Amino acid sequence: MVEEDLKQAVALFYDGELAPTITAKGEGATAEEIIAIAQEHGITLCENQPLLQLLMTLELGDHIPEDLYIAIAQIISFAYHLQGKEPEIVN
Repeated sequence: MVEEDLKQAVALFYDGELAPTITAKGEGATAEEIIAIAQEHGITLCENQPLLQLLMTLELGDHIPEDLYIAIAQIISFAYHLQGKEPEIVN
């Protein structure tokens, strides 16, 4: 999640099993570094200030709360779509 005007960023890790986890967050130069690393690795960025503000209140290593599951799932789904990926179907 990125909000460039505020120079804040939050990075999430999602393994497809557990709820996404906060792996990095920061403001100013730290946010710019998080964004640069994501761009270098082709990671999809999403700008959503209200969601970013909620995620900034979490601590590193925290799983996202259930209240945010749908919002984060929609972002992950969109990122997969942009990359031409499809979720694995489990029978």
